[in-house]
Amino acid sequence: MVNQKDAAVELEHYEDAKVDATSDAQVKSVDAVNDPEQALKERRIVRKLDMTLMPMIWLLYLFNYLDRNNIAQAKLNHFEAELGLKGDNFNTAVSILNVGYMLMQVPSNMLITPSTAGVKSYAGLVLVRLFLGVVEAPFFPGAFYLLSCWYTKKELALRTAILYSGLVIATAFSGLLAAAIFSGLDGARGLSGWKWLFIIEGAGSFFVSLFAFFLIPDTPNEDPSSRSRWIRTGSNKWLFSEEECLIAKERIIRDQVSNQVSENSVWYGLRLALLDYRVWVFSLILCSNHTAYGFNNFYPTIVKGLNLGNTTVTLACTAPPYLFATIFALATAYSSDHNKERGYHIAGNMALAIVGFVISLSTAGHPGVQYFASFLYITGAFSANALVYTWAAASVSQTPEKRACATAIINLMGQVGNIWSPYFFRPQDAPHYNLALILLIVFSTISIVSCFAMKWTLRRDNKKLIEKFAGTNIQPTLHTL
Repeated sequence: MVNQKDAAVELEHYEDAKVDATSDAQVKSVDAVNDPEQALKERRIVRKLDMTLMPMIWLLYLFNYLDRNNIAQAKLNHFEAELGLKGDNFNTAVSILNVGYMLMQVPSNMLITPSTAGVKSYAGLVLVRLFLGVVEAPFFPGAFYLLSCWYTKKELALRTAILYSGLVIATAFSGLLAAAIFSGLDGARGLSGWKWLFIIEGAGSFFVSLFAFFLIPDTPNEDPSSRSRWIRTGSNKWLFSEEECLIAKERIIRDQVSNQVSENSVWYGLRLALLDYRVWVFSLILCSNHTAYGFNNFYPTIVKGLNLGNTTVTLACTAPPYLFATIFALATAYSSDHNKERGYHIAGNMALAIVGFVISLSTAGHPGVQYFASFLYITGAFSANALVYTWAAASVSQTPEKRACATAIINLMGQVGNIWSPYFFRPQDAPHYNLALILLIVFSTISIVSCFAMKWTLRRDNKKLIEKFAGTNIQPTLHTL
């Protein structure tokens, strides 16, 4: 077993080594930035990515979350009664997906989702939800890692927010889609509306996935000249030249906090990630944020408790807060990119969520005010999450292998929040869930405090980098705060 003191010393030496190994690579990078022709080529690459990679993974993520969220709408259509769910059985069904998410990393959620329509009991539901989490596990960390391999730090926050908007829009339109299916197909061919919901959304996922094989590119990290063109996948095979792949790789290296020559094995990258304290602070931030939006699978029930109308009206009313959150999240990401700042943007959004939780807690009996409060906590909680991934990837990206391992660890630990938060929403507390709201306030506060702590440590690291390069003609790339 590695001695913790020795491991810390090794990591410190590694950090020093990666700072020292810079001069030729960074001078070359500066020359590339000042070359108009090179800049034009880079813009062309980004344009191609925005036309292929972004739309495809956005669609996949939208269907990914339609498949995950449909259980929240199904709850309003005889779901619990037909499956004999009692007590906190529904909470367990929500939570178990994230256990599978944490345990396994197997591609594709396209085949398992429709099978939810065939479950006959609580045990069958738990089993299907577990396997749904298993096959979904790699999507978001894999998609985000792919984005971080192609886009620079200043480009990444907005793209990540666009990707994340697929989640928010899926949540918004899942209510509208469920309202249409429940009113039009409930009882059709002897199937309940909630079963049609699972079947239709699962079929849509399968159809969209067929296009992904041709439109999602491979990473640019490997030397294209070392492998045949037919081996490369997706749009990397037919849209990007070998020169463009090399340019894409160089621009990401240039954008890292520092350049270095180091061992590039996956195991070494994993070791670096495990020894980096920043990985664990970002894990705490993300876990707190995921806990703070634990209301997501219970929001239709919360809205139903406001007595705004029948089931169709209730499901329709779940959409506007998420649509507003989408617009706000994109504006926040643009501001974060423009100002090159992450921590205050995340903390500010979580503070907005706290305001919404407090208003909802203190205005029982005022459904209009509570519905307005939901706009605040939904907007705040969802707008913060995309920035956490962006901030983390930029702060732990010394090598592609470390970045991949670190983002996977952060995403894995973040799922802990999704496992325990459903149990905050006890059946006896429905529909207001006051205890749950108090706990969400606590975890939102933890997220805010952790953001300020991370900003302080990164500012300290930036100061060390500046001191390292003092007296040289090299301008180091600093951490984004």
